[in-house]
Amino acid sequence: MKFFTYIPTWLKSKFLIALAAFAVILLFLDKNDVFTVMARNKELRELKQSKAYYTEKIAAERKELEALKNNPATLEKYAREKYLMKRDNEDLFIVPEKPVPANN
Repeated sequence: MKFFTYIPTWLKSKFLIALAAFAVILLFLDKNDVFTVMARNKELRELKQSKAYYTEKIAAERKELEALKNNPATLEKYAREKYLMKRDNEDLFIVPEKPVPANN
């Protein structure tokens, strides 16, 4: 019992003990504790960045789609580059950008 004589009286207060227990429950034991909230905020930031990226990509694709719908030269260029299409009187030669190493 000598141990309790050295504890200051303000630490023996039932209100302080209740407040400390309440804080521990809210900060660490609750389903919405501090760590969960921080993880959710991080996930929210990542999702907002992803949304901004995909919104930008959608805008670029819509712009390209409008160009393909309205300009036949753009449509021909797209078909030649993406699908390797050619006219009947042309020959198509595909040259790789990086040389392929020869196997011995």
